[in-house]
Amino acid sequence: MTPAWIPVALSADIEAGTSAGTLVNGEERVVWRDDKGAIHVWEDRCPHRGMRMSFGFVRGDHIACLYHGWRYDTGGQCRYIPAHPDLEVPQTIKVPTFAATERAGIIWMAPEGADAAELSALPETAEPVRSLFLDMPAEAALSAVKTALPEGYGVSATTAATLTLQGNDVTVLIAAQPRDAGRTALHITVVGNASAAIRRTLALWAIDLRNRLEAHTTEAA
Repeated sequence: MTPAWIPVALSADIEAGTSAGTLVNGEERVVWRDDKGAIHVWEDRCPHRGMRMSFGFVRGDHIACLYHGWRYDTGGQCRYIPAHPDLEVPQTIKVPTFAATERAGIIWMAPEGADAAELSALPETAEPVRSLFLDMPAEAALSAVKTALPEGYGVSATTAATLTLQGNDVTVLIAAQPRDAGRTALHITVVGNASAAIRRTLALWAIDLRNRLEAHTTEAA
């Protein structure tokens, strides 16, 4: 069963007033945070000429397209067109939006109306480790983690999108974002006595895992 909620970024990577583009199952998404700290995930296209919204700029609780400056509110509705400042913008000019929430130090998206209680088993907050980008499907990426766990850790729980590891008095969450059919981002966070040394060790393990997987892929080719 495909999970409704899909991880799209580490919370720490999207600061207030910034945006970033990403891929989810081959489709472009923009992840942005307004000046109040609220997170938003939309289709990454301006309805006007198709420019990526992630190339634009965040001002307060609006995000504007880089191309012609069309400005959209947090609901995706266009509110202002600089070339026609007195125009009452039609309600049909709107960017498709998705439900967005934050849990365990990760930003998650789902179709509008999805129940955020599905994420209730995850810790509310966590410290970021890093995001790891791999050229393999999500299922294969999670399987690769299971065969090369960081020293002192074991798998304590699994879902279709996540692995939870326990060890060294901390809990590590690894959430898989399917970027497209052959590429995955693993977003890694840690809960508990997450000292800088522990986070650094986990980050180095993640880099080593990526390097080994890349080397294996090169040898296979």
